[in-house]
This record gives sequence, structure tokens and C-alpha cells, in this order.
Amino acid sequence: MFLAHYGVAMAAKGVSRKESLGSTVMAAQWLDLLWPVLLLLGLESVRIVPGLMQASALDFVHYPFSHSLLAVAGWAVAIGGIYFVATRRLRGAAVVGGLVLSHWVLDLLVHRPDLPLWPGSGLRVGLGLWHSAAVTLVLELGFLALGLAVYARVTRPRDRIGRWGLWTMILVLVAFFVSSFAGPPPSESALGVGGLVLWIFVPWAFWIDRHRTAEPVGE
Repeated sequence: MFLAHYGVAMAAKGVSRKESLGSTVMAAQWLDLLWPVLLLLGLESVRIVPGLMQASALDFVHYPFSHSLLAVAGWAVAIGGIYFVATRRLRGAAVVGGLVLSHWVLDLLVHRPDLPLWPGSGLRVGLGLWHSAAVTLVLELGFLALGLAVYARVTRPRDRIGRWGLWTMILVLVAFFVSSFAGPPPSESALGVGGLVLWIFVPWAFWIDRHRTAEPVGE
């Protein structure tokens, strides 16, 4: 998944108005922010196999620290705990921790059976919806549209940055997603370096959220 994670991050604003979009984007995408770092360090590995699936050419050989269920649960508790210490908001910490875990749940839908349950697990899971490009498009765009609808309903722009910054980020995200259908990356290292670009959306989301006002609950 890609766009769907951002959709869930935006929808979280409807659950807790106090959490910045930057915080929810970082939590929802934490696994994919961490993964390219581990890939470039040689701690995790992937193979590029053109034609492997209609919507993905990536064969995730080894990624126990970023994408095994047990590790993800650990990241969820750790990041949620850090967030609670920093903000003293239990509700916000639960939302942030839940978003970290939501990434694995969404990935479960599209990955082929390559998601380990724990580091070293021989049992791997995945429903493989990436085998269908059409289903992938519906899921990705559907989750993004729903999340955007929630975020637009519960916040309003304070100025042009709040309005156009949001829509520009959405357009860039969609462009990133569409470009993935143009062909597989040239190498695993290029994939890792490209994955680091996702970090830019975290400060971008913080910036957008500072220029939007959350509507009071019930409106």
C-alpha cells in the first residue's frame, strides 16, 4: 500500500482533532520510512522481479525488523509510548500507536505471502491483491479519497497555504503512485534511496496542519 496509508493518516484527524497531520502521517508510514534505511544499511533485503505482480515487482526477501507483525507491534507500543511522554495525551498516543499497526494490516491485503509474523518466522502471510492492478487502484484511491474527505470535513484552511498546500501534497502523492506503474526501479539501491524521499511528506504534513483549524467536535 502507498496512498492508503496517507488516507488513514488523514482520517485519524476525525478520531482525535489535537493530533497534527504530521504526527499521523509519520505514524501511518513509519514502517516504510524505516524500511529504506534498513535496506541501505544491508539489514533487510529485497529483489526486483519484473512481472512478479501486476502492481508490484518487489520480492521482499528479508524485512523482519520493519515488517514482521511482532516487530510492528513493538514499534506501535514504542512510538505510542514516546508520543504519550511528549504530549501526555493518552487518546493521541493510542491513535498514533494504532496508526503504526494499521500499516501492517493494510499491507496484509496487498502483499503476497511475504509478511513474517515475527523475525525468523517461517510462516508468512499476505492476501496478494497486488496481483490485480485494477483492485490496487480502487483500494489505494478509495482509501485516499475517504481519508481526504474526513480531513477536509473536520478541518478548514486558515489561509492559502492550508488550502493549496494540502491539494499540492495530494497531487504529488498521486503522481508518485502513478509513476510506480511506469516500470520497476533500476536497482535495489536506487529503490532504497528513492524510498528516503517519503520523509519529505512528514514536515510537509506538519506545515499544512499548522495552516488549518480543526472544527470543534460535533460540527
